[in-house]
Amino acid sequence: MKPNRILIPVLIILVLSAACAPVPASLEPTDFPATPILDPTETPPPTKSPLPLDTPVPTQTSAPTAKPTPLGSGSGQILFSSNRGGSYDDLYLLDIGGSHVTRLTEGDSNTFAGPFSPDGKQILFTGFGLLHSYVGLMSADGTDPVDLTKLPDSDEADPAWSPDGTQIVFTSRRDGNNEIYAMNADGSDPKRLTNSLKDDFDPAWSPDGELIAFVSDRDNETGINNLYLMNADGSDVKRLTQGSQIDYAPSWSPDGEWIAFRSHHDGPADIYLIRPDGSDLQNLTENPSEDWAPTWSPDGEWIAFQSDRDGNWEIYVINIDGSGLLNLSNDSADDQMQYWRP
Repeated sequence: MKPNRILIPVLIILVLSAACAPVPASLEPTDFPATPILDPTETPPPTKSPLPLDTPVPTQTSAPTAKPTPLGSGSGQILFSSNRGGSYDDLYLLDIGGSHVTRLTEGDSNTFAGPFSPDGKQILFTGFGLLHSYVGLMSADGTDPVDLTKLPDSDEADPAWSPDGTQIVFTSRRDGNNEIYAMNADGSDPKRLTNSLKDDFDPAWSPDGELIAFVSDRDNETGINNLYLMNADGSDVKRLTQGSQIDYAPSWSPDGEWIAFRSHHDGPADIYLIRPDGSDLQNLTENPSEDWAPTWSPDGEWIAFQSDRDGNWEIYVINIDGSGLLNLSNDSADDQMQYWRP
């Protein structure tokens, strides 16, 4: 089994090592030998009965067109997680233009990348204690890491920013199953947004701040996940995708016109695009390998994702019309969970 984007039910398995916040590393570009990555899975735990909701029916259409953006001239930097420096995942920063890689953290437990703050000055991450995971925050150079959730008996993950940078949405098991919460950017005043008998996770805030996309199996058998939308206060939940496929990791385009996501239809996962109203569904990558975790470039012209198409997890970019595929990380270790810097 290959490494995976983190989900709360199995994070404890990853962290039966000493508890530790990530330690800032030297900010010099580095090159490290490969080591095996730990092996999470994406199957949420069994829960109870589903809650029916109305569902728009997606339609298949051609890909959106895009004006190619030369890499290195405004495409910026990408944060990612990698085990290239040892037995654990740490955070690295890739300069796309020159392909320089800077190591940001060096710890004795996994540190999984989260998104930059809207101003690019801070980074959310998922860290690990002895028997739990937590949502953390650090400066963009890897210094000053803090635990925002501070719940040693719970698992917290999947952090994402509000567009104005004042709030953070995340997934938590503090009430027994995966639910979505919002808190202030300093970790204060957490509020529960979803309340389902099944699992709700992978939240992503829309650019206008009005909606949150998320993943749930609430209308299906356990582990058959679809995309949903709700208002930012948790009200008016609507189902966005339907069917027996398994969907993960919604990511909004900067203009709010598209949602990229990972979907398993009849085999390995591909990266798909869909409109927020459920229309214009289309397969962007269409490859027999596993393609996961899409994130948009700040100009909305490129999507970065992780893929094992070359034998191990690497970070790729592709134009939103499906052209211009490029391997950015190109390392023998496993590179994954990438986020573009604003």
